[in-house]
Amino acid sequence: MNTLRNAEVGSTVKVVKLHGEGAVKRRIMDMGVTKGVEIYIRKVAPLGDPIEVTVRNYELSLRKADAEMIEIE
Repeated sequence: MNTLRNAEVGSTVKVVKLHGEGAVKRRIMDMGVTKGVEIYIRKVAPLGDPIEVTVRNYELSLRKADAEMIEIE
């Protein structure tokens, strides 16, 4: 399974599926990360947490744990 956590900086990926349950999944969806949306990986912090992405024309920072729940292609 390829996740957002493993994506290369500077690449654009497409969301295939969101994993997780309940409030965590809802919070990710409320931030605009839904199935089929394209995400551009802007940069990753030196220790890998957080990951800064552009989704739906705004910047968003995600924790590694949250990024691992987002399956991409």
